[in-house]
Amino acid sequence: MPTDHANGQPLSGIPSRAPRSSYDPPNDRPRRRDAAVPLQNRVTPLGELISHPARGLVYGNRGCLHDEHGRIRRRYAVRRWIACRLEFRGRRRGPLLQPGRYTELFFLDEATALAAGHRPCRECRRADYDRFVEIWSGLHRGEDRADAIDARLHEERVDAETRAHRLHESVFDGLPDGAFVLLDGRPCLALGGRVLPWTPGGYTTPEPRPARGLVITPPSLVSVLRAGWTPLVPFLHPSAGGPPTAA
Repeated sequence: MPTDHANGQPLSGIPSRAPRSSYDPPNDRPRRRDAAVPLQNRVTPLGELISHPARGLVYGNRGCLHDEHGRIRRRYAVRRWIACRLEFRGRRRGPLLQPGRYTELFFLDEATALAAGHRPCRECRRADYDRFVEIWSGLHRGEDRADAIDARLHEERVDAETRAHRLHESVFDGLPDGAFVLLDGRPCLALGGRVLPWTPGGYTTPEPRPARGLVITPPSLVSVLRAGWTPLVPFLHPSAGGPPTAA
């Protein structure tokens, strides 16, 4: 499937390429689907795909990213990046990473999925999707269709030249809870005036929030968070300091 390209340009003076993940070294060996080795389908806030045993609390996809051996070959295949429920109407799919089918992705929580640039799925999260579109159309007049939303999100999350995750410079004061920032090369969750470093298995010890820097979460999704985003999937992993917010 051909890869879509964005036409947006990185902000002046801002690094267009996010740092390489330190969680997972590159691995070009074929993946055995029956092996006890974690698949490379866990997603970081920077949108990278890594191998880690933690499953996460939110599911999603961005098209078929793997080859017939289960090896990840591309960062994305379509502009429609969605975040889904882990369970929906009893549907089950296995084994994972089937040839020619979409790549099943897992996120620590909804905040991580938003940072990576995913939006709620219209099918399995219809109530969340409708609320998302209501907020979005208030931010971007006339954009109440999935194609228009996905096109703008793609410009905000992917650098057109490098295909790396776009970073946006901003003051951190006033960032809503749930937004992600980049500190010393680490993705960190903004929460209650502090930041919590992200790991694939959860958040670690809170640190002081700097005055300004690079924001990972796409600007329009920061605005959605600021409007008061309360999804029906777990918004924050319990390691953030409380139970996951989910219905």
